[in-house]
Amino acid sequence: MITVITGAGAGIGAASALDLARRGHQIVLVGRTPEKLRVVADRVEQAGGSRPDTLLADFSSLDQVRRLAAELLARYERIDVLINNAGVMTPDRRTTVDGNESMMQVNHLAPFLLTNLLLDRLTASSARVVTTSSRAGKTGRLDPADLSRERRRWNGWLQYGDSKQANALFTVSLAERGLAATCLHPGVLKTSFAEGTFFMKLVWLLPGMGEPPEAGAGRIVHLATHPDGVDHPGRYFVKNAPVRVPERMSDPALAAALWDASLAATGLSA
Repeated sequence: MITVITGAGAGIGAASALDLARRGHQIVLVGRTPEKLRVVADRVEQAGGSRPDTLLADFSSLDQVRRLAAELLARYERIDVLINNAGVMTPDRRTTVDGNESMMQVNHLAPFLLTNLLLDRLTASSARVVTTSSRAGKTGRLDPADLSRERRRWNGWLQYGDSKQANALFTVSLAERGLAATCLHPGVLKTSFAEGTFFMKLVWLLPGMGEPPEAGAGRIVHLATHPDGVDHPGRYFVKNAPVRVPERMSDPALAAALWDASLAATGLSA
C-alpha cells in the first residue's frame, strides 16, 4: 500500500505518516525542507515502519510540482492513497513565481496540478484521494474568474476560505471522474500552521480550544483506510462523518467552472 503525503514535514502530515506506517503503508513523504522530512522519516522508522522515501517540492512553484509528479510516476508503478495535505495561511497578500496568489496556489492549484498529472496512475490503482480542507471553506465566496482576488477586496482569511472552498469543489469534481475522493475539516489543531496569527495565538493560549495534531491525523487516516473513504465519494467529512455543506462547497456547476479555471491557471489542457 503506497501512500503519498504532501505537507508531511510537520503537524498532521507527519502524524498521519506515523499512523499509516504502523498500519503497514509504504509512506512517501513530500515537503519543502529536507531536515524536517529526515526527522519524520527517522520517527517512522523508529516506530517500526519501513523507512519512508522523501521527495522535495515547494508548492509555491508549479514547476516543482511538475517535477514531483514526474518523479512519483517514475518511481512507483501504483499509488494507493494520495493525501493532499500541504497548505498555508498568510494574512498578507503574497504572489508566487507563477503569478498566482500564494494561498490559492499552495492550497488548491498545486494539489490540483499534482493530482491531475497523477490521474491515470491513481485511476489504474483504484486510489483514494484525501484532501485537507477546513470549515473556513464555509466562509468562501470563490470566483473562478478571480482566483487570486485581484478584483475584490483583499482579506487574508476570506482568501483562505476561498482556497478551502476550492478543496471541497475539487473533491466533487474528482468524484465525478470516478475517483474515491473525499475531503475533511481536520479540526482546530495546535500546530505551527498559520503561526503568528491572532486566531492561532488564541488556540495556543486558551485551554481546551485546540486539539493535538494526532487528532486531525486520525481523521485523515480514517478516510485513507476506512470504507467511508470509498463509500462517500465527493463528500466533506467532520469528525469521521460526512456532513452537509453550503451549496457553494458542493455545487457541480461551480465545481466545473473552478476545474476549467484551474486547468488554465496550471497550464493543463482540458
